[in-house]
Amino acid sequence: MSVFQFLKSKSFFIQVTIAIVGLLVFIFALKYWLGYSTNHDQKIQVPNLHKMSLEKVELKLKELNLDFIVIDSASYNPDYPKRSVIEQSPETGDFVKEKRKIYLTLNPSKYRDVTIPNLNGRTKRQATSHLRSIGFNIGTNPISVRDIGKDVVRGLRYKGEILNEGDKLPLNSIVDLVLGDGNGN
Repeated sequence: MSVFQFLKSKSFFIQVTIAIVGLLVFIFALKYWLGYSTNHDQKIQVPNLHKMSLEKVELKLKELNLDFIVIDSASYNPDYPKRSVIEQSPETGDFVKEKRKIYLTLNPSKYRDVTIPNLNGRTKRQATSHLRSIGFNIGTNPISVRDIGKDVVRGLRYKGEILNEGDKLPLNSIVDLVLGDGNGN
């Protein structure tokens, strides 16, 4: 039998018809199974978790059959309670399916610590701009000591205590400058 005769034969058309029907049955079965196994049309609205502690978040998400993962801590934000949610993904109001993971970013318990640099011998202006650039606030009443250099930094203090190079303070701490008065030898 030649190829052209086989293509015109009844058995070829029966095999092609069986293959097409089998493919259609497979596609419809796959579509039904995927709709069932992926919980198609199921929607759970993501709640607002901002400013909530992890304990409250866990209870809230357990009610909704959702999970969470803490992915990071952000920079300290004093407007939020310590160790509370600052950001979440997916956002509030988005729709998800059950057992979906909500990714959370938490507020740290305090500002990050910053290392005190060596500013001894620098001018008041240099020290002030350097301290501000690394995240400190400068006290309004500098402390004067007897020294030959006027407005030359001779030390730093925090709440009355002397600071040394390498000490660490929380970001946004108020640092007082110890400056020379220009009347010393």
